[in-house]
Amino acid sequence: MNKMRSLGESVMEKFLLVCALISIISVLFMTIFIFKEGMPLFKNVGVGEFLFGAKWDPQGDSPLYGIFPFIVGSLFVTVLSMVIAVPIGLAVGIFMAEFAKGRIAEVLRSVIELLAGIPSVIYGLFGYIAIAPIVRTLTKSNTGLGVLTGAIVLAIMVLPTIINITEVSLRAVPAHLKEGSMGVGASHWQTIVKILVPAASSGITAGIILAMGRSIGETMAVLMVAGNSPTMPTGILSSTRTLTMNIATGISYASGDHWVSLFTTGMVLFVFILVLNIVVQVFLKRSIEKDS
Repeated sequence: MNKMRSLGESVMEKFLLVCALISIISVLFMTIFIFKEGMPLFKNVGVGEFLFGAKWDPQGDSPLYGIFPFIVGSLFVTVLSMVIAVPIGLAVGIFMAEFAKGRIAEVLRSVIELLAGIPSVIYGLFGYIAIAPIVRTLTKSNTGLGVLTGAIVLAIMVLPTIINITEVSLRAVPAHLKEGSMGVGASHWQTIVKILVPAASSGITAGIILAMGRSIGETMAVLMVAGNSPTMPTGILSSTRTLTMNIATGISYASGDHWVSLFTTGMVLFVFILVLNIVVQVFLKRSIEKDS
């Protein structure tokens, strides 16, 4: 019996190792593929021209491959979505961890789980049908499609990530910190603001950065509501095109250098996401060291 159990544990251990290696190899091959397909563009287009060029006209007589408007558009939409989502997400996460009880907590968790599972195209349809007309009416813009509408839709999409990680991080704070604060006369709210949130700050920050990664990498929803204009955004009401939108827009008809440039755009997006993930790992490491 002991031999069978030992054999079973050994087989399971090797199986898990193989699964881990498959994940690593998949990421490695994906990275090699993207860079292999995207790097040849720099033989004809300078790195500076590609990253900081203000014009995108890959099918013109003199093709131009400047993605700076798309980088700015991605940053505009992502930052504004975080400005909207972070306060709401933190508030709901704190409420879920410290105040929600019984039936209210169950309903809220069900709604948050539902939000996390809705396909992005549904968010896009909701933004196009429901949010864009409201933005158009309130701002007197032509279509209501643009940075603001895209940011609102993305903010709704990333709320589950911020809420869930905020709640988990707050629940992971050692109970004696809360009890000690309450014991010396601090109110519940003072304890949350002065003790619990600072103690959970590393985890909460990691959640916000993960949500930012989801926001900057989203394609379908923002494609439907941001206007898809290949020009430099001039404000929150202007139409824009993000890096992901640029890839999705051109992939069906691109050829030659235009085709290669889409993979090069993917390289830039890959680097953005890589940097965000590294930052997340640093915060998580600090959080673990702080708790230990």
